Amino acid sequence: MADRAHTVVVVDANVLINFIHIGQLDLLASLPGMTFIAPREATNEITVGTQARAVRAALASGQLREAEVTGIEEMERYADLSRRLGKGESACLALAESRDWSVASDEKRLFRRTAIAGIGEARILTTPDLLVHAIRSDLASVDDADRWKQLLAERRFRMKFESFADLL
Repeated sequence: MADRAHTVVVVDANVLINFIHIGQLDLLASLPGMTFIAPREATNEITVGTQARAVRAALASGQLREAEVTGIEEMERYADLSRRLGKGESACLALAESRDWSVASDEKRLFRRTAIAGIGEARILTTPDLLVHAIRSDLASVDDADRWKQLLAERRFRMKFESFADLL
């Protein structure tokens, strides 16, 4: 996690969907020291009715903010990234690179390599990283996180550890 008193985190659709699946989208807004911003390109990727409604509600309540890729340099970087990555991932990285933000995404392979090259590994957060932060901030227990881990596994998002206790 970034070593700053306050971290702005641009969040990809996959992380938002994971938090929706576990019924904890509002937990993101409660994480101390973090503000979560979703690029419009990422929120537009969330098209399943209940998920889209949850994201719209989080945006309307201010729990989640939305950002747009603006400025020539950001738009050029977005266009370059879009040749290789999806729209949401490209917008996340373009914003994180140009605005010195962190990024929350569970994408692997090309996205992760590109993100490490663009912003460094320390500024890349995943669903498990955010849940560990929630545990350390006393917003969730290890049992809660392990239960959520099981729910996500049922949705085909598997984490390569037995318990969140192993990460603490």
